[in-house]
Amino acid sequence: MKIKKGVLGLALLMFVSSLPVSALAADGENARVVLGADLDASQITEMYSDFGLARGDVGELFVTNKEERKYLSGLVPDERIGHNAISSIYFVLEDEGEGLSVSTNNINWCTEDMYKNALTTAGISDATIVVSAPFHVSGTAALTGVYKAYSDITGIPLSDINKLAATEELVVTGELAEVIGSEEAVAVINELKKILDETKDMTDAELREQIVYIADVQNVVLTEDNIQQIIGLCRTLEKVDLNELQSRLIGLSNTMAKVQNAGENVSNFFESVRNFFINIGSFFSKKN
Repeated sequence: MKIKKGVLGLALLMFVSSLPVSALAADGENARVVLGADLDASQITEMYSDFGLARGDVGELFVTNKEERKYLSGLVPDERIGHNAISSIYFVLEDEGEGLSVSTNNINWCTEDMYKNALTTAGISDATIVVSAPFHVSGTAALTGVYKAYSDITGIPLSDINKLAATEELVVTGELAEVIGSEEAVAVINELKKILDETKDMTDAELREQIVYIADVQNVVLTEDNIQQIIGLCRTLEKVDLNELQSRLIGLSNTMAKVQNAGENVSNFFESVRNFFINIGSFFSKKN
């Protein structure tokens, strides 16, 4: 069976015109690349290739291992931090209401949802971010690059307590994920973040009961070490402006719902395209 070129071209045109414009095609003023300071020239070239950019397209910053350690020391084992700054990020500040989009390359510990939730805690709610490295790394240091890019673009430094809380959240969620799975870990932490205005008035014993209850609802079992880590994280998160955090959490939830709906629409579209070609095939088969 052969399909006429005009019909095929029309179908392809319909497909291409339906695809969304990449969020990364942004005004250079609202975008930054932040490179690990210890990358060599070939690795820097590789990072720009990963980001789909030519060097000079957007502003460029560097983050050092010393800057990474400012937020990670005491939270992450020294061997995980390392002594070189490698993780790099491409950051695009989006319009209010656009939400957070995160993609990763060569990041083997932090998931995209972990980044989204930690960044929401930090105070960043509308951005497109690519996290990459020339080889596999944990990705814990990438938040430092994001903080740097955001402040450089907006001229507004993020709160130190927010940055510390976000970094601790990323680390605790990552360690929890090793025990119960990444989706479950994110769910447990998010449920606690929703009730921080209540947990701040609880004793540690009462908070422990609440954590165990949430874990039970999520059908997961936590170790005592996990519980103590989460208690510590809650006490840190309680120092963040809770009204602002709750507002950002609602925004993140709405964005995730939109993404889910978009995914369903894309699925429906491809099903339509599949049926379209099947019908064309049937038509030409009958003609022949």
